[in-house]
Amino acid sequence: MLFNSYTFLLIYLPVVFIGFFRLAKYSYRLAALWLAAASVFFYGYWNPAYVGLLLGSIVVNYGVGYRIGHIVRSSRQAKVLLAGTIAVNLALLGYFKYANFFLGNLEGMTGFAVTPLDIILPLGISFFTFTQIAFLVDVRNGATNEYNFITYLLFVTYFPHLIAGPVLHHKQVMPQFSRSQTYRINWKNIAIGLTIFAIGLAKKVLIADSLAPIADGVFKAASEGRTIMLFEAWFGALAYTFQLYFDFSGYSDMAIGLSRLFNVRLPLNFDSPYRATSIVEFWRRWHMTLSDFLRDYLYIPLGGNRVGSLRRYANVFATMLLGGLWHGANWTFVVWGALHGIYLIINFGWRALCARLGLRWRGPRWMASLLAWAITFLAVVVAWVLFRAGSFFDARQILAGLIGTNGISLPFQLADIQFGRRLAALIPWEVRFEGFMTNMVFTLRYDLPLIVVAALLAWIAPNTQQLFTKWSPALTRVSPPQPGLPGLWKPDLYWGLFVSMLLALSVLGFSGTSAFLYFQF
Repeated sequence: MLFNSYTFLLIYLPVVFIGFFRLAKYSYRLAALWLAAASVFFYGYWNPAYVGLLLGSIVVNYGVGYRIGHIVRSSRQAKVLLAGTIAVNLALLGYFKYANFFLGNLEGMTGFAVTPLDIILPLGISFFTFTQIAFLVDVRNGATNEYNFITYLLFVTYFPHLIAGPVLHHKQVMPQFSRSQTYRINWKNIAIGLTIFAIGLAKKVLIADSLAPIADGVFKAASEGRTIMLFEAWFGALAYTFQLYFDFSGYSDMAIGLSRLFNVRLPLNFDSPYRATSIVEFWRRWHMTLSDFLRDYLYIPLGGNRVGSLRRYANVFATMLLGGLWHGANWTFVVWGALHGIYLIINFGWRALCARLGLRWRGPRWMASLLAWAITFLAVVVAWVLFRAGSFFDARQILAGLIGTNGISLPFQLADIQFGRRLAALIPWEVRFEGFMTNMVFTLRYDLPLIVVAALLAWIAPNTQQLFTKWSPALTRVSPPQPGLPGLWKPDLYWGLFVSMLLALSVLGFSGTSAFLYFQF
């Protein structure tokens, strides 16, 4: 079931909301069980066949966590149980997500024909697997002490985060379900939740889904072997860059908003990452809960930054390589992760070199920030091309177009005037007077303004947590309020009308089934 669907908005959400607070008048535990059962239904609506997989995973991990926490936390048996259960979780994830990937590579290396397995990737398997691994480690470390099965079931299946995150820690969310105020309707939280949900829905439907045809058109043309020229390549790359941002940022806002309706705050997952002035900062702002998970459960156990510079760089590279593979069973994802690993190594190395040599920027500070931001954003866009491309051939076509080696197309009207001929002579690439995007599915007149608006919103507009600075929209607070805008939102008529308009435009914009991009990961 999708957040951006009539079924969810008009049937599922009202029924679950009313049922939760009605049952809470009689029993908090019954209300929690209702919410957990509704979350399992939410998951099974997509494919009931995988409900058994989800529940089986929950039962096994809960049982092991209970065993570790109550009986053998400090013993060698706890370490064996923890390692073995994590291995089982990862093996299950590996089977569904990577079995055919490895079989295909085996066929390519050996030449023997291998029949692909008939596997459908279960939605959200990466997120509920990582959530439960974090739970087991937290139990082993004594960071969580609650082992009620109903609350654990709710912790894993809680529908706002189940399919695409954020990755939760038990200690972050579940204590909130032990508070009596969680089970009473709070009109302030309803107003906050609906506003954040409406903003997220608008990001998805009005911006991300509008950018999708532009990106899809360019990358599809590349996969068909067509030459992607300069403007086409930049249109496609930038369209996907902002499509992915508003799609996943929109989902994260919707998750936070939906959870707030139930008086529960989730951790923040986005903090305006396209404003970052370094790759290190980018990863502190993009998909923050996954970055934290990889840091806490992979990078630090590998030794982190406590083992010398060379080993630290190796740990960074290995973490990003595995982070890339986590996103999908394709070598393009692996190379995307490796590329970001290289970016981070360069970033850390440059900082260390500047500190050692005492290098400082002598010019205006704003100029240094602008240059650092431009380099960072360009690096991110180049990496997103690999992330989106279906093959290295497709990626090479787009990247060649970005640097102009595939040539450039100018309006055909310029061919017959002196200015046009002089302009063509100055351009160091092949020039064709064919018009912009002649073979694509978009036009400069309508789609260039859309990309510009998306860019300005990502770069300049206050983000969700800045709009709600006074109201603590999420568990974490990162960005300070924008100067002169100390939290714009307040529960008044004007914001109510604005939210109503956003919801109306978004609902009217529903067209078929438009799944969130991170559902495939």
